[in-house]
Amino acid sequence: MGMTSIIMYITIALLFLLLVTHTPKKPSNLRNRRIKIRNDFAFDPRHHHHEPVPFDPLVADIERKREDKEWERRYLENSHSELVHHSAAPGHESQPEGDDFMDAEDYLNDEEKFNVTNRLLVLFPKIDVEPVDGYVSEHELTEWSLKQSEKEVMHRTKREMDVHDKNHDGLISFAEYEPPSWVHNSDKNSFGYDMGWWKEEHFNASDADGDGLLNITEFNDFQHPADSKNPKLLQWLCKEEVRDSDKDGKVNFQEFFHGLFDSVRNYDEEGHNSSHLSDDSVEAPAKKLFNELDKDADGFLSDVELLHIIGKLHPSERYYAKQQADYILSQSDTDKDGRLSLTEMIENPYVFYSAIFSDEDNEYDIHDEFR
Repeated sequence: MGMTSIIMYITIALLFLLLVTHTPKKPSNLRNRRIKIRNDFAFDPRHHHHEPVPFDPLVADIERKREDKEWERRYLENSHSELVHHSAAPGHESQPEGDDFMDAEDYLNDEEKFNVTNRLLVLFPKIDVEPVDGYVSEHELTEWSLKQSEKEVMHRTKREMDVHDKNHDGLISFAEYEPPSWVHNSDKNSFGYDMGWWKEEHFNASDADGDGLLNITEFNDFQHPADSKNPKLLQWLCKEEVRDSDKDGKVNFQEFFHGLFDSVRNYDEEGHNSSHLSDDSVEAPAKKLFNELDKDADGFLSDVELLHIIGKLHPSERYYAKQQADYILSQSDTDKDGRLSLTEMIENPYVFYSAIFSDEDNEYDIHDEFR
């Protein structure tokens, strides 16, 4: 960042603080708000839904440490139960962790230790970079959220790699890789067992250089194929979507209409409620898309023909980052100019932080604004 930009931000910050200190205090409608941190973590891909990373890296770091603790606990229970100490008093061992959780939340809600306004003053110039103009655009918000998400994804990948890299050479062979614990605890008829996300075909597709080993980048693709640029892995992902009821290796229109098409609509029309739509009202656009994808006009979709929509069937982190950016703008852009000023961010602080607050009747509502 150039000297001109630094001077500009210092000037903006000083003017804002001057304005705040000389403005008559108004009754705060935020006094009952409390910042929340996530306390539930899903490690089973069969029951996993996308969890956006907190907007503030400091909050993300707190949640990451909590997730690591829970992940380690479950890993020891499933893989090394002999190392788990069982207390005579049920629940006794979990109490310190609960205390840690409350200490973290207390820290975030102590204005002297964690002041939301000051945090936004610090974060604003880190987001306003393309270009540095004193405003945050949708693109800049998207890139910021994507950067935080990619950091989180790589952290989880490294955590998994430490477990599977038995000889500590920075590479993982399929012999070293162990399927997730839920696979061991399932039979072949269990829901999700036939998902190929833990099988050798998936492993080989992730091996971009074909050396039989996965480095950290390839293993990250293995863990998160939707964000991969590896054509072999994307093709494998398409094959996973050919779950045709008649097992002929292709998808006919009815299989497409009652399966994949709904995922495409969810992507294209975020927030639509398909329960209020009849089959007749959506069959025409489904047929149109099916015909566009069916390049050889044989009345079926092969895995190759699904490649065009695989990004909609498996949305990438960029897709979710843009969702978050759009939400922030919709809630904070008070002058509706399509960008955020520092003032708009500071006047709407809890759009950027998950919070609960009590209304006039003292009933608590959950506001997971950034989740």
